[in-house]
Amino acid sequence: MSQVRLEQVTKSYGSVAVIPPLDLVIADKEFVVLVGPSGCGKTTTLRMIAGLEQASSGAVHIGDRDVTGLRPGLRNCSMVFQNYALYPHMTVAENIGYGMKVRGTSKDEIAKAVANAARILNLNAYLERKPSALSGGQRQRVAIGRAIVRQPDVFLFDEPLSNLDAKLRIEMRTEIKLLHRRLQTTIVYVTHDQVEAMTMADRVVVMNQGRIEQAADPITLYESPKNLFVAAFIGAPSMNFIEGRLDSSDGNLCFRAEGDVAIPVSARLAERLTTAIGKAVVLGIRPEHTMIADTALPHLKVHVADIEPLGPHTLAIGKVGQSPFTAQIHASSRVRPDDAIDVSIDPEKMHFFLKSTGEAIGR
Repeated sequence: MSQVRLEQVTKSYGSVAVIPPLDLVIADKEFVVLVGPSGCGKTTTLRMIAGLEQASSGAVHIGDRDVTGLRPGLRNCSMVFQNYALYPHMTVAENIGYGMKVRGTSKDEIAKAVANAARILNLNAYLERKPSALSGGQRQRVAIGRAIVRQPDVFLFDEPLSNLDAKLRIEMRTEIKLLHRRLQTTIVYVTHDQVEAMTMADRVVVMNQGRIEQAADPITLYESPKNLFVAAFIGAPSMNFIEGRLDSSDGNLCFRAEGDVAIPVSARLAERLTTAIGKAVVLGIRPEHTMIADTALPHLKVHVADIEPLGPHTLAIGKVGQSPFTAQIHASSRVRPDDAIDVSIDPEKMHFFLKSTGEAIGR
């Protein structure tokens, strides 16, 4: 069993606390992605699992073992880095098998392990090449192959795709997901790219300033963000936010904001929002839950500053009152910068957060 468990783990550099007490359980064979902005502590957390950073306090468990005090080589983790870290003078086969050679493994066993990794990663045709003769994606597969031959309890990936171009990133995302299905091994993966996190993970852990803001499957994060930070971080383009208040009149709930914004709240949502009536709140609505105005739906006046044609649809970027706002409109729409357009929003897809705490209301 290769469950990973962090119990009240902290990391400090002198008087600077990088990771306050953190608890996280990663199940056996689970693919978990740690995601967050630069400096949020995700790579430090990964390195503490690997043993490359010593936890200041708390305990790290892998399977049934407490590995807190063990050096990296005794933890049975394999780490894949951002920069490949291949030996330029060695062939692909030699790079993949080098760790086994250092540990004194027989040539026959090394050859079998290298052949197996090459088969899994489609590297058979490149085994005699040097890294300089490979593409970025091929080099990353070699780095993964070197990790596979160790037969680790846990695979650790530290932003492995950030040096690749957009097309290769998509291809490698698929390859790593297929690899996880084949090997059925626990994977802990770090990235700052929330699209990468959403498309790859069984569970996404959103981190901010060393703390876990929310840990859930990708769809739960998207549909039910716990707070403003998660709502803003998950989704591309980002969720729109408008500050205002919830008012009740004649038994009907309405969101009101500056710029004559008045949006009726559906009865289904209103049941969960009664505790916030009269309070300062933030309305969140994703660009993909907007459209050119349908008179049957709540709508907003958007003053367009720019447009971004994306093929299947176009983004109209502007403001609602003084609040930045991005709407997703039909690709055929004749909207231009400086236009003022009425944009409908899906009343069932609105999110509300308390302005004072940032916490979601009625989740």
